[in-house]
Amino acid sequence: MTTGAKDNSIFQYKWMLVGLLWFAYFLNQGDRQIFNTVIPLIKEDLGLTDYDIGDIVMVFTAVYGVLVPVSGFLGDLVSRKWIVVWSLLIFSAGTLCTGFAGGMALLILFRSVATGGGEAFYFPAATSLLSQLHSHTRATALSIHQTSLYVGIIASGFISGYIGEHYGWRAAFYVFGSIGVLWAALCMFAMRNTPMPAPACGEPEKSEKVKFSKMFSAILKKQTFYCLALAFACQCFVNVGYNTWMPSYLHEKYEMSLSMAGLNSMLWHFAFAFFGVMIGGKLSDAFSEKFRQSRMWAEFLGLFLAVPFIFLCGYTDSFWVCCAAMAGFGFFRGVYDSNLFAALFDVVEPRYRATASGLYLSFAFVMGSVAPKLMAYIKEIAGFSAGIMSLSAAFLLGSAFVAAAMLFFFNKNYCGENG
Repeated sequence: MTTGAKDNSIFQYKWMLVGLLWFAYFLNQGDRQIFNTVIPLIKEDLGLTDYDIGDIVMVFTAVYGVLVPVSGFLGDLVSRKWIVVWSLLIFSAGTLCTGFAGGMALLILFRSVATGGGEAFYFPAATSLLSQLHSHTRATALSIHQTSLYVGIIASGFISGYIGEHYGWRAAFYVFGSIGVLWAALCMFAMRNTPMPAPACGEPEKSEKVKFSKMFSAILKKQTFYCLALAFACQCFVNVGYNTWMPSYLHEKYEMSLSMAGLNSMLWHFAFAFFGVMIGGKLSDAFSEKFRQSRMWAEFLGLFLAVPFIFLCGYTDSFWVCCAAMAGFGFFRGVYDSNLFAALFDVVEPRYRATASGLYLSFAFVMGSVAPKLMAYIKEIAGFSAGIMSLSAAFLLGSAFVAAAMLFFFNKNYCGENG
């Protein structure tokens, strides 16, 4: 094969991989959302209480949070292709089997353990692969991949709700699970084994296998990692709080039906986040060659400029102003998301990126889990609007963490485009 033909093959494959992983992540998020959509049907059919549903979600969250750093560590040691394929197969099989569950125990086994555990292994390996193959288009590739989260949440909620209403809640799990198993088979044949990149940022290659202590030391010595992890925790806190309470807030304040409240709370936010993530990725990639802090600036501006829109969501008494505020919040949240991992990977050596992603996700996921309870407390003592407005403080704090990283640590932690 000539050099030109080889380069063209690599170019075609790296963008084909974006497409393969986009739909895999769509299923990852879709399988997570369909359960929330058909909860009333599951409760009625199996005679479960809200406490039972809470236990199922709690176990799912715990399994995900514990396993995601493990998945990141493995992603820097073994084939990332096979981690992605097995992850997709396991969480899809868990989703499919959830449709056969006849009680609480099997729901925990199939939904919480199998689906939650399988999903935990997907993201670190997938983002590490995309980052390595798209060294000069990293933010663009990762932001395209990120859009599947938005599309998955909106589309799967509607599709699973429609299937559940017309064919029963079990059918929704059968459909999504079966598609996922088939997609895992396609990925198995279409994806290539991509070798780990050579050490970068002055890291000598002493052996093929990276020691556990060395791997964590290489990540945790970067002060920028801590700042970005804290900022991401603030974003997750807001995201979990918003997704949990915004439908109920619209339902109570504007006397909307639950279905319309659920649609409006997600549609305005995530539709505009889609545009934000695409624009943010394109612009930061365009400036990254000449301005190394471009991805950090996207992170800072995404958080900081979203603050007034989050506050306005709870402050206004006009439904349409609230919709505009949700859209503005979504757009700038998308700008932040577009460089969520691209900025992190600017300061993490290529061979440690899957581990860094796992630590990053685990910390943010655990911190974000306290948002619903804290907001419920604020709602009780100060009102629902105050609870929504309080979320703006978390984004403001997150922007301060990013600013601190840019001012004091980023330049000395920067790795450049290696791998």
